[in-house]
Amino acid sequence: MGTAAPLSGPVVVLGSTGMLGRAVTSLLRAREATVVTPARPEFDLGSRASIDRAIDRGTAVVINCAAYTDVDGAEAHPAAARAANATGVGWIAERCRAVNAVLVHFSTDYVFDGRATSPYLPSHPKHPMNEYGRSKSEGEDAIAASGAGFLLLRTSWLYAPWSKNFVRTIARIGAERPVLKVVNDQRGRPTSAEHLAETTLAMVAAGARGVHHAADGGECTWFEFASAIVRGLSLPGRVEPCTTAEFPRPAPRPGYSVLDVSSTEAIIGRLRPWGGCLADVLERLERPL
Repeated sequence: MGTAAPLSGPVVVLGSTGMLGRAVTSLLRAREATVVTPARPEFDLGSRASIDRAIDRGTAVVINCAAYTDVDGAEAHPAAARAANATGVGWIAERCRAVNAVLVHFSTDYVFDGRATSPYLPSHPKHPMNEYGRSKSEGEDAIAASGAGFLLLRTSWLYAPWSKNFVRTIARIGAERPVLKVVNDQRGRPTSAEHLAETTLAMVAAGARGVHHAADGGECTWFEFASAIVRGLSLPGRVEPCTTAEFPRPAPRPGYSVLDVSSTEAIIGRLRPWGGCLADVLERLERPL
């Protein structure tokens, strides 16, 4: 992947303190972009007025990393998930149209039902199987209906050296427990938040628009991913495979959610394999886990 060209004009990053927002903001600042990072309590996805204030006239690009991301929590609180991931996103898109800013937004593999047997193309019909996926799907629809210029990147299995995520959780419990049971019947693509930030800025610099998929190269199961984490950190815990049925969760998960990233690779080149991205992150895990 080549180095993205510098962005012209101010870039507003919403959700800049979250896992992905931190990666995006750090990379933008390293490239000396003009970055605006509105934060709570001034910025609130539930307040249209605060969104309008955050996205000022003259803004070139809005990168929305803010979202309701508690997949299981969305089953119990669908209205809260919808308010952030659908209604709030629609307001952001409408504001971007009003000030002529390009909206960059992130969605999820959970907009699909997991019944496919080959990677999901961006054009594949959506059929979310849980409330989180439905809220994100509605947000996608709101962006499309807004008339704003947009780049929508669906991603999956996001992790980073910081924040709460699967890699840091496995690193902690792999050091504490002799045996870890991890599901081996859910297959997808892990995604380093830092790699996704690089991919995003490269796509923006290339002028990409519409819906694309962005993740690390390759695919695996959660068991295979966990095994690589334990191996990479030389942890004492042993990872054993199990089925989803053995560990039921409030929100159903897709059995197969591998995203087809070919349209993204056609624009910016081959995406880095997940094993290499993971190795980079394991060297820099923030403590405490």
